[in-house]
Amino acid sequence: MTSPTPGSSAPTFRLLDQDGAPVDLGDLAGRRVLVYFYPKADTPGCTTQACGLRDIAGDIGDTVILGVSPDKPEALRKFATKYDLNFTLLSDPDHEVASAYGAWGEKKMYGKAYQGVIRSAFLVGPDGTLTHAWPKVSPKDTPRNLLAALRS
Repeated sequence: MTSPTPGSSAPTFRLLDQDGAPVDLGDLAGRRVLVYFYPKADTPGCTTQACGLRDIAGDIGDTVILGVSPDKPEALRKFATKYDLNFTLLSDPDHEVASAYGAWGEKKMYGKAYQGVIRSAFLVGPDGTLTHAWPKVSPKDTPRNLLAALRS
């Protein structure tokens, strides 16, 4: 599946957060929202990415950050607590939202192919249109890309 591109409407979704409460992208209309996809809570790259976003929270105004992974809400809550994450983590166990964003697909490790989350990030504008897309983004680049996009 291909990723949506800037100028297209952001795929809508409703997922449970780390506390088991539903979060609907449509409820955030009027605000910028970073939707980023990561493979697994509390792994090295995902921790680097999440902590980098946590550390720039004071520089992004009212932009909302939503981290999406296949993890269950309980695992997300542990991850958020352990690293004092100041944004919402969402559970996408069936990969429906990741698929809609082109962030679920074939990956390879040690010569073996498997299906998994393709680390990606998308900035949704206040009108629900994608303003930026970063498919296959590196963990360290996610916060840098967000800051650059908000400054442009």
